Amino acid sequence: MLQAVVLGGVEFSPMVVYFPIAFILTALTRFILHRLGWHDQIWKVSWFEVSMFVCYLALTVYLFSGR
Repeated sequence: MLQAVVLGGVEFSPMVVYFPIAFILTALTRFILHRLGWHDQIWKVSWFEVSMFVCYLALTVYLFSGR
């Protein structure tokens, strides 16, 4: 089960922590793809990046959910 994050006495959704982690992983992967020159070979770049973010978000939730 996902646990609430308490910061200064205010409870936040755990997604407040998971979203930045997934975004950083997505940005890092995007940077690596640009540096390797593979980014031009992707047919729909925006759909690829959104799906990559969703996959990283799912991975982050799975890893930090405490299973």
